[in-house]
Amino acid sequence: MLQRIQTIYLTIVFVLAGILPFVFPLWKLADGKEFYFMSIMAYQILFGLSTTLALLSILSFKKRQQQFVFNRLNMILNLILLGLFVYRSLNVSGETPAVSEKGIGMFLPIISIVMLVLANKAIKKDEDLVKSVDRLR
Repeated sequence: MLQRIQTIYLTIVFVLAGILPFVFPLWKLADGKEFYFMSIMAYQILFGLSTTLALLSILSFKKRQQQFVFNRLNMILNLILLGLFVYRSLNVSGETPAVSEKGIGMFLPIISIVMLVLANKAIKKDEDLVKSVDRLR
C-alpha cells in the first residue's frame, strides 16, 4: 500500500537524491563559484543510482523484502557518496584554491541514510505484523 509511512520516507530520499543536488551546491570554490555534483561523473552516477533505487523501492510496495534490499543498497550507495565527499573535503581542506567553503549539498547523503533507516524500520514493523497475523490463522 502506498499510504504507509515508509513511502513518505522513501519519497523524501527521492527528493534528496534526485532534486536537491541540482539546487544546493556541494561546496564553493575559492574564486566564489559554486561546485555542483554535475561536474564529476562519479557523483552523477551515484546520485542517479540512489534516485533510481528510491523510486524502485517506492514502486515495489507489495514486496517488502525486495523493498528492504533496495533500501540497503541505497544506504551503501549513499555511504560511498558520503565517503567521496569527505575524502574530497579532507584531501583539499582549508583555504586551498580547490575548496574554500563546504555547502549544504554535502549533507544530503547523511539525511538520505537516516530516512532509509527509518523506512527499513517501518518495513520491518510491517513484516512482523504480517507474520503475527499469519500465526493466528
